[in-house]
Amino acid sequence: MNVKIIARIENDFTEKFGVPRQSGLADITSKIVFEPEYRVPEAFRGLEGFTHIWLLWQFSEALRDKWTPTVRPPRLGGNRRMGVFATRSPFRPNSIGLSSVRLDRIELTTPEGPVLYVSGADLMNGTPIIDIKPYLAYTDSHPDASGGFALTEREGRLRVEIPESIAQYIPKEKLSGIKEVLSQDPRPQYQSAPDRVYTMSFGGFEISFKTDNTVLTVTDIRKS
Repeated sequence: MNVKIIARIENDFTEKFGVPRQSGLADITSKIVFEPEYRVPEAFRGLEGFTHIWLLWQFSEALRDKWTPTVRPPRLGGNRRMGVFATRSPFRPNSIGLSSVRLDRIELTTPEGPVLYVSGADLMNGTPIIDIKPYLAYTDSHPDASGGFALTEREGRLRVEIPESIAQYIPKEKLSGIKEVLSQDPRPQYQSAPDRVYTMSFGGFEISFKTDNTVLTVTDIRKS
């Protein structure tokens, strides 16, 4: 099967640490830029009528020649194995991801051709996209579905505190994105040491923080 890359995503997630665990958790804007072959306005006709879309994409940072039938889901502490098909692990027979995102707007005539702006993506900057499909609520949404072991993840958002002495040097549009991502608790599910300082990259900044599982406090923000 010949799978073509049709686009790549552009956003502030420059490394895996800090990327939301699932799509829709963090309201961060991303831009989808298409490969030259697919910069055809007619290909997007009718898409403006949909509020959400599905992104099919490649786990480009987790490509492997071999696969294993079981993986260690982080939300189970990284110590228990589950079948790969019961997880959303990137280490799969085919390294394909699936995410539902909000379609904020479409710009058909830009120097880069048609561009999509979406919110809620859980993809790193530069991730290859292999297809886009409209999200249909009447068939794609199942409110009574069971979440299995995935419901053991941390619930709720953290309160994010950034001292004014740090916040004053950060552009407002970046500051809101930083708070949004941090409120989701980017730490691995199995790490909860209150005195440990974590560092993540986002939007050209290196952000250091610690948390007591209720309040996340930023200790430093510096340009990458």
